[in-house]
Amino acid sequence: MPRFDGTGPAGFGPGTGWGRGPCGAAMSQGRGLGRRRFYSKKEESEILEEEIKELQEELKAIQERLSEIKGQE
Repeated sequence: MPRFDGTGPAGFGPGTGWGRGPCGAAMSQGRGLGRRRFYSKKEESEILEEEIKELQEELKAIQERLSEIKGQE
C-alpha cells in the first residue's frame, strides 16, 4: 500500500494492487491483474495510472542509487 493506510492503490481497498508489498508477497504471480476485482474502465484506468506513477518513482530511485554507486567507484 503506497501510503500504508490500508486503502490500496488509488484508494480502492486492499487486494487491488500488484501484490508486491509485504501482504501480497506470497501471492505475487505475474503482474496481479488476475486477482483484481472487476472495475469500470474509468476505475481501472485510474488504478493503472497510479501504478505507472509508482513504477516511474521506483525506477527513478533505482537510477539515482545506481548513479551514486558508480560515482563512488
